[in-house]
Amino acid sequence: MSRNKIKAPNPQTIRKAVQQALDEDLGHGDVTTSALFPRSIQARAAIVAHQPMTVAGVAVAREVFLAVDPSLRIVESIQDGATVKPNTQIIVVRGDVRSLLMAERVAVNFLQRLSGIATLTARFCAAIRHTATAILDTRKTTPGLRALEKWAVHLGGGKNHRFSLDDGILIKDNHLAVLRSTGIDVAGACRLARAGAPHGLRIEVEAKSLQEVKEALAGKADIILLDNMSPALVQQAVALIKKRALVEVSGGITLQTVADMAQAGVDFISVGALTHSAPAADLSLDLTGYRGGRGRSH
Repeated sequence: MSRNKIKAPNPQTIRKAVQQALDEDLGHGDVTTSALFPRSIQARAAIVAHQPMTVAGVAVAREVFLAVDPSLRIVESIQDGATVKPNTQIIVVRGDVRSLLMAERVAVNFLQRLSGIATLTARFCAAIRHTATAILDTRKTTPGLRALEKWAVHLGGGKNHRFSLDDGILIKDNHLAVLRSTGIDVAGACRLARAGAPHGLRIEVEAKSLQEVKEALAGKADIILLDNMSPALVQQAVALIKKRALVEVSGGITLQTVADMAQAGVDFISVGALTHSAPAADLSLDLTGYRGGRGRSH
């Protein structure tokens, strides 16, 4: 079953990530492949799933193969966002075996990483499907790969939080600690942010106690982030807020605890693990259909 098609990051973003990865992996060339295959051998390469997963990164894998060798032919590919069973062929490519081998590791790495994120996100979303709560990602992403990793979260059914520090106001514990040293509480922090922020940005502030929730309400925060609270305390906070602000929770959320948090009546649950701890999806590249190119050139 496939999800609705979601637009991938812009081609320039994908090309930049792919080129950096190829520069890192290929160096000055694949000396093993060059030594073993001085002539072209045509082959078929298929990247195959070995577990149920939500696929993410097919657009990136395509770019990897074509960046290595534009003459390679993409025979078939699964749509990004599709949910597949084990033994499904994610992408099939034909062409010079030397190019296929050079592209193999980078293409598989991207698919493993991004599909792992999408698959974990889908599991979190499934755990709270009976509620109105949305799963959010965070900025805890691999440096240089944020756009791709947040795309994978989207493909898994999650929503994207801030992409960068200029996307929104989020007053966190370190901001508050410094402000408290100057005599400014949570309410004052919200007022300062609203006065100094670009027009139209919502004010979100972190709260670690019911007292800080009250201060956030006094400061007219648009979103109150309940950090590292128990489900019981979150319920109390939600009752105190009474829909005067949107409610987000974060801090150590797992697949075992996410449903309890959602049932407390919050609007959003942010999960850093979606991008910083997602296990790689189990995929491999299989080569078949070799023909031509026997013997060493002279």
